[in-house]
Amino acid sequence: MAAKPHVLIAGAGIGGLTAALALLRRGFDVDVYEQAPQLLEFGAGIQIAANGSRLLIHLGLEDQMRRVAKEAAGKEVRIWNSGQTFKLFDLGEDSVRRFGAPYWFVHRGDLNSVLRDAVLALKPDAIHTGARCLGFTEKDGRVTLDIEGGRKAQGDVLIAADGVHSLMRQQMFDSGKSEFMGIIAWRGLIPMKSLSADLQRPVGTNWVGPRGHVITYPVRSGEILNFVGFGERSDWRGESWNEKGSKEECAADFPGWHPYVHEMIAKTDQPYKWALIGRAPLQTWTKGHVALLGDACHPTLPFLAQGAIMAIEDGVVLARCLDKYEDIGAALAAYQKARVERATKIVVGSTEAGKRFHNPILADAAAAVGYMEREWAPEKVRLRYDWLFEYDATAALI
Repeated sequence: MAAKPHVLIAGAGIGGLTAALALLRRGFDVDVYEQAPQLLEFGAGIQIAANGSRLLIHLGLEDQMRRVAKEAAGKEVRIWNSGQTFKLFDLGEDSVRRFGAPYWFVHRGDLNSVLRDAVLALKPDAIHTGARCLGFTEKDGRVTLDIEGGRKAQGDVLIAADGVHSLMRQQMFDSGKSEFMGIIAWRGLIPMKSLSADLQRPVGTNWVGPRGHVITYPVRSGEILNFVGFGERSDWRGESWNEKGSKEECAADFPGWHPYVHEMIAKTDQPYKWALIGRAPLQTWTKGHVALLGDACHPTLPFLAQGAIMAIEDGVVLARCLDKYEDIGAALAAYQKARVERATKIVVGSTEAGKRFHNPILADAAAAVGYMEREWAPEKVRLRYDWLFEYDATAALI
């Protein structure tokens, strides 16, 4: 049997590290190149529904994840000004019973650390930091990765997991321009014990209103509340997650919202703001011995809470394909075929969800309750979410 190909991965985010771990567990040699000088615990919270948690469990990470994540009891939707509450869906034991895996709330940095440690446990020198990937060349079945400072790395296949601004994608395809979506997002972390008792429950909450919505859920084993607020604005287009804002500016984006929303804003340690940028999902992800993964090929708005999970799914499916097909081109073609339709459907669905969360009808108190009862009726919720959670990347047809 021929030796397994040596895989290069550009980017040590969630997708790149998942792919690395899945490949290492299947006996591949993997090297990951990350532009950051060190892997820090950055960002804020993410939601890991059953279609993601089952993969992390499959990769042997259940114990590590249970130490850092908070298992969700349920999710709810609340009207922006009245606070009236509607059930979105039960989670906890119900998620395990219906979908075979838990629903976790977790800090992005904690998930990155779990993945990083698992990769390094299998190959201690697998991750190369301070290595900004600039481009690549391919010749005679070998890929050479160009790294800032004149360094080069060679392998048999390159996986570009270098994010929404992927330089590899720009080299491979004319992928079109990104588009500002007219929405600014605020994020912050709040000590749970500082909040009113109603806000300390182990649930995820979507506050929906005209021209904006707020999402909250516990992270760090329930010690911290993750806050993300979205408002329609046109005067801010910065994309960095690390741009500091002020509590006053954040509060001004939610005039008239429920006192709980303003309590959370006031008790946020430090609010950060960024603009939401959209890009049409690619229908072609591979070229030669190079393939895109995660946000590099399907950046999505965060309104279905599936962006990070899609990258995890990509990594698992990619590893399965490279393991199944001896020919690298055939493996990457199978990966693309298995993933494009689902990723595109999620990108489109996320955009539609944003419109639902921001419907102008919510400004009318008399009409808002009827709208909520219609749009979050149990049968509609099942249609919107069950197909997401039921998917199993370990068994998907390749």
